[in-house]
Amino acid sequence: MTKLAVIYYSLYGHCKTLAETARDTAKAEGADVEIYQVPETLSDEILAKMHAPAKANHPVITTEKLTEFDGYIFVIPTRYGRAVGQFSSFFDATGGLWAKQALSKKFATIITSTGTQHGGQETTALTTLPFFAHHGIIFVPLGYAHPDIMRMDQILAGGPWGAGTLAASDGSRQPSEVELGLVGVHAKHFCGVVNQFVKGA
Repeated sequence: MTKLAVIYYSLYGHCKTLAETARDTAKAEGADVEIYQVPETLSDEILAKMHAPAKANHPVITTEKLTEFDGYIFVIPTRYGRAVGQFSSFFDATGGLWAKQALSKKFATIITSTGTQHGGQETTALTTLPFFAHHGIIFVPLGYAHPDIMRMDQILAGGPWGAGTLAASDGSRQPSEVELGLVGVHAKHFCGVVNQFVKGA
């Protein structure tokens, strides 16, 4: 059975919603799925000043835990067009795994959340690829796996790099039904790719 980890960071809950949608879809596809948060780097004082809600009751991932999975669905919020600092810090802590190439031939895909339409949906994925390359992790993009990716009748996040959502600069916008549907398409697509590898097809 394919073993996957959905790994996310969420300050105001948007990426948590995306991560849980991806987890539920992957489970429905028959994968053994676990969901994790990356470690928080902000102090409780700073989080309180930012009016951040309490964290979800999902375990915090460790770098060594990564070796237990065939693939990873990373749900990454964006800061200034790149991965949020909490994810960067987590990636930076994987040097021991890199030295052993312990993550080589694992699979990964990226789902994002940005504050605006042009806030880094593509660049967040693009600037995460060097981490994958150094570890030998195989990146699986969404491509145009569903016609909704090309819809023009509403504001919509996501694209061939991966599904996503738009949170608005004040965090007031929640993932739309179409966006959540595309997260499900993305998770199903990723499962199909990793399943094929695990089965040796």
